[in-house]
Amino acid sequence: LNENGQEYFEQISLHCQRFSDLIPVTFVLGFYVSIIITRWWGQYKVIPWPDSCCLFISTCLQGHDDRGRLMRRTIARYLILALIQCLRMTSVQVKKRFPTLGHLCDAGIITESEQKVIESIDQKCIQHPKYWMSLVWAGAVVTRAKKEGRIKDDFAFNTIINEINKFRSGCGGLLDYDWISIPLVYTQVVTLAVYTFFISSLMGRQYLNPAKNLPGHEVDLIVPVFTFLQFFFYMGWLKVAEALINPFGEDDDDFETNWLIDRNIQVAYLIVDDMHAEHPELVKDQYWDEGIPDELPYTVASEQFRSEAFIGSAMEVELSPEEQEIVILERIDEEDEGEADGDAEGGLELNDIEIGENLLPTDPVTIQNGTRRNSFRSSNATMRESIQSKLHDRSRRNSDRSLMGMLQRLLHRSSTNVSSKAHRKSTKRRTRRLPKNLSRASNQSSANVSPPTMSKIPTKENETVKMSSNSSVNTLHTESEFPGRSNSDGNALMVVRELLKDDLTQYQGSINPADCETKEGSKDSTRSFKTWKKDLRSKSEAFVHTKMLKKKLEKVQ
Repeated sequence: LNENGQEYFEQISLHCQRFSDLIPVTFVLGFYVSIIITRWWGQYKVIPWPDSCCLFISTCLQGHDDRGRLMRRTIARYLILALIQCLRMTSVQVKKRFPTLGHLCDAGIITESEQKVIESIDQKCIQHPKYWMSLVWAGAVVTRAKKEGRIKDDFAFNTIINEINKFRSGCGGLLDYDWISIPLVYTQVVTLAVYTFFISSLMGRQYLNPAKNLPGHEVDLIVPVFTFLQFFFYMGWLKVAEALINPFGEDDDDFETNWLIDRNIQVAYLIVDDMHAEHPELVKDQYWDEGIPDELPYTVASEQFRSEAFIGSAMEVELSPEEQEIVILERIDEEDEGEADGDAEGGLELNDIEIGENLLPTDPVTIQNGTRRNSFRSSNATMRESIQSKLHDRSRRNSDRSLMGMLQRLLHRSSTNVSSKAHRKSTKRRTRRLPKNLSRASNQSSANVSPPTMSKIPTKENETVKMSSNSSVNTLHTESEFPGRSNSDGNALMVVRELLKDDLTQYQGSINPADCETKEGSKDSTRSFKTWKKDLRSKSEAFVHTKMLKKKLEKVQ
């Protein structure tokens, strides 16, 4: 070439070299080969082997007579027939060996009657594979053996049937791989990418004049060694993928399916017939007296591979006596913590009140028309006694910070507060004395109430559980009434709330707060001044108790 031709050739070479690097041949080819290898190994793993099924047949299908032997050999033969029928549709080697059913009959795989049955079914339904027909026959033989008592239990029967189903799944997997292949377009794209890459490299890898200092052409080599190596690697990679894309072909690297058939039929008959219920004589082994051998002997050639047993990398770690001491954590009392939380939240705390013999909690007493309601006092005392017994049992199981513990302290402290306030008002009036009926109610309630515990009220359903029509609680759904509480805690809250509502209703139904502020001139003319003074004093004390009941009810709600 003249000078202009040389310059033009150099420009074409540089142009081809620049754009050949843009072809993603490594990614496309590597991904393609990865799919091929995975598919190739998956087809080998899905090939069904009759060994496990024949082992279960020989073990579970009993009988040394001709009938039992015939059943075992027939089941094994049906397994091999299913495999051959499947390989005849996928492997060229097997198809050339057994092109028709007549060849299978001549080989002894099927009988003439079985051949006629298969051909008759082919005439009815010829568009679908029927490799599974012999497996259906095998299942029927197993069922017959179970009815004849040759298979002792249902577990052995189910095991054999499951193994036959696994064998069928393997045959179906082979047909799936043959049916769904790698898309032809992807193979064409990979092949085109490899060939165009080397065509462009043929022009782009030319060695140009080193005197011109062109990039990448500083050395003038006559033979492009590394280009040849790259060609060998990429083309070899592509040819390997093309050889493995169909392992059931006629190449040298394909699966030996004919050998597979011969091996399976020999092993199957050996397991179910010759080795059925046979084993060597039972003798004592070499280590009978020793029990457990230390290790098996080594040869001179394998002595260099002797090694110690692995015991773990942390077994050699040692600790000093000081480091082995147990650290005892500081214990925090839950009761003290709960009381501290209550003080921080500003809750009702009456621990500072000193209760003496004269300061005892009293039951609420309703005064109506100057008489005492004995029914209310007796029912209230019964409810308080059941509260004490029930919560005393629950306090043994629950901690002090539980809901029942808090309700227990709340009722005790509130009752103490009410009693202390009522007592303080009565002591201020040194010259006045409580009515006899109120003092007797106080003594009776102090005998029935025990401060430490309280309990659920075991009364009738219409007294404590059912609510009135205008009540905010009509059901026992504790999750909606007290969210976040358990069923037992929610029921306890509802019962305590009912008790407080009942007390409050009794007081509000008989007391008018305005009566406590009535002046002396507005008293009834039909009553004496002394009787009116006693009623007014009792109503004042009951009004204080009513206000405390309202506070407790708000806190419980």
